[in-house]
Amino acid sequence: MAARLIDDDPELAHQHALAASRSAGRVGVVRETVAITAYAVGDFALALRELRTHRRITGSDEQLPLIVDSERGVGRPDRALEEGRAVDRSTLSTPVRVQLAIAMSGARLDLGQTERALQELEIPEADPDRAFEWSPALFSARAAVLEELGRDDEAAEWQRRAEIASDALDAASGVADREVIVVEEIDLIDDEGGVDVASGVIPVADPDDEAPVASAPAAEDDESVGAGEPAAGDDTIATVAGDADAEEQR
Repeated sequence: MAARLIDDDPELAHQHALAASRSAGRVGVVRETVAITAYAVGDFALALRELRTHRRITGSDEQLPLIVDSERGVGRPDRALEEGRAVDRSTLSTPVRVQLAIAMSGARLDLGQTERALQELEIPEADPDRAFEWSPALFSARAAVLEELGRDDEAAEWQRRAEIASDALDAASGVADREVIVVEEIDLIDDEGGVDVASGVIPVADPDDEAPVASAPAAEDDESVGAGEPAAGDDTIATVAGDADAEEQR
């Protein structure tokens, strides 16, 4: 129930999590759920306590980014940076490493260290040419820092890429409303099935693979975004229109 409600009613989700903790307080996932819902309702002190308990029970650092962000929430950005530096990042999964970089960047911003906030986001996963599950948040975080630095043109470009990446991921997972994303500008398709993104096209990539996988390229305007069935081969890219002229364009 907590998982079902967290997006629409975080307070009720938190009450479900607390109820679970009264019955199964020694179960790691229960304490983790309490922490996540506490964070969602802004109770960062409780979130920290539950996250530390979860880490003691499970030995996992997968919620380290939330620990860092919760330290920020209670007004301790210095402590947040210490927490982030205390773990070998090479031991973390890629999504967690990216989330940690974003949280560490936020702590730098809290301290007024804007240039260093940008440095925290200079990670290999910040590839503007491919979209992974973490790309929209990472690109948006970079845009926010660039805006703080007064580099508005760069900020706008990274925010645009964040939106394109989000649309491409939605299309690849079938979330978007229309059949397939329409792209008017594709410069080339390389041997690995990737798309040249000079014109703003980002191929969706499998985080476990070095090369991009089958994807629907993304358009810049909202009206051209849609979803389609996965292509038959990994080196196939769909470019079918989602409007009344779909069959003709196909």
